[in-house]
Amino acid sequence: MGADVVGDYRRARRMLGVVPQELVFDPFFTVRETLRIQSGYFGIRGNDTWIDEVMHHLDLTSKADVNMRALSGGMKRRVLVAQALVHKPPVIVLDEPTAGVDVALRQGLWQFVRRLNGEGHAIVLTTHYLEEAEAHCSRIAMLKAGRIVALDSTRNLLASFSGSRSTARVVARDGARFTLELAGFGELEPQLARLRAAGVEIADLELDRPDLEDVFLRVTGRDS
Repeated sequence: MGADVVGDYRRARRMLGVVPQELVFDPFFTVRETLRIQSGYFGIRGNDTWIDEVMHHLDLTSKADVNMRALSGGMKRRVLVAQALVHKPPVIVLDEPTAGVDVALRQGLWQFVRRLNGEGHAIVLTTHYLEEAEAHCSRIAMLKAGRIVALDSTRNLLASFSGSRSTARVVARDGARFTLELAGFGELEPQLARLRAAGVEIADLELDRPDLEDVFLRVTGRDS
């Protein structure tokens, strides 16, 4: 975005909102005071209207005048997210923002993040929850030993591994339940025909597409 992080560090930092993984907070202020002070770090005064909106979307309104020390871990994490947003940065870095938080907060947080992204904010997310990455990220980088081993759109990553096997094979068995891995949907009917010819009766059938966990395990399982 044209800002040198050394020579133009003030402008560069104004462009960033960072939510750290660890719970770091000042124990001497209320939630509202904390957010006002955070605004002041960026030279912003009279920011209460936006602070109220951020607290509303993160379900912090009822805790606005509560001291930070009295908040639960999940509430403290909501305040960290709010701190990252008070100056409306164009780039928001979320370092495992939903680690150890309840389902309600997770859903509310992602709804707010999607809104921010739709308004033009770029979101950089680090997460071990691959289902979250698959659901919310349009582009994904996978790391192994500190190196990027895959980088593409979510759609392309999933598509590139959906037909990576050349022949069907049984990958799991649980009694009369078999799990087969196919190269693609075109291989399904020939396999069913073989089973019918062998006199095998199919009682139930489920089709699963590859997910990011499959992609991640294959990518990180390769030799460096």
